[in-house]
Amino acid sequence: MSPEFLFTAFIVCLVPGIGVVYTLSSTLGQGFRAGLWASLGCTIATLVHLAVALGGLAAVLHTSALLFQTIKYAGVAYLLYMAWGTLKGTGGLALEAAAPQSVAQLVWRGIVLNLLNPKLPLFFVAFLPQFMAVNDGPFVMAELGVVFAVLTFLTFLGYTALAASGRQAILSRPAVMAWMRRAFAASFAALGVRLAFERA
Repeated sequence: MSPEFLFTAFIVCLVPGIGVVYTLSSTLGQGFRAGLWASLGCTIATLVHLAVALGGLAAVLHTSALLFQTIKYAGVAYLLYMAWGTLKGTGGLALEAAAPQSVAQLVWRGIVLNLLNPKLPLFFVAFLPQFMAVNDGPFVMAELGVVFAVLTFLTFLGYTALAASGRQAILSRPAVMAWMRRAFAASFAALGVRLAFERA
C-alpha cells in the first residue's frame, strides 16, 4: 500500500463533511463517548458504501437517475431536519449538556446521515482504482476501502478528542453556545444544499 494512498486518503478524511459536523455536534452535546459512537456510526456507513461499490451497485446509481435522485433528496431532507433540530437545540442534537442519547441512537444517526449520501459509493469507484495496478482485483479494492474506513474513524476520533478538550469551556459560555448552535445548523443546511445540487 503506497504512502501516496495513505496521505491522499487522510486528506480526504480530514476535509469537514457531514460526518465531521455530526461527530463534533455529538461530542459538544454529550462528551467524548458520544463522539466516539457517532464516529463509529459514520464509519459503519462508509463500509456499507464500500460494499455497494464492490457489488457494482455504484454503477447502477450512476446510470439510474431516478434512484440517485431519490436517495439524494432523502439525504437532503434528513440534513435539513438535522439543521432544524440543532438550531432549536432539541433531542440528541442539543449542544448543551442534556439527557444522554443511547449508543444505538448515536450510531444510528451516523449511519443514516452517511448512507443517504449517494456520492460515497461513486467516490469509491472513482478514487480507489487510482491506487490499483491493472491486474488488481476486488480484494485489493476492498483492502484499500477498509484502510480508508479505518482512517476515517481515526480522523473522526481526532476531531472528537479536540472537541471534548474544549467542551467545558464552551458549555460555560452561553453566547458561544448560541453561536456554535447556529454554526452547526448552518453547516448541516449548507451540506444539504450542496448535496441537492450535486449530480451523479
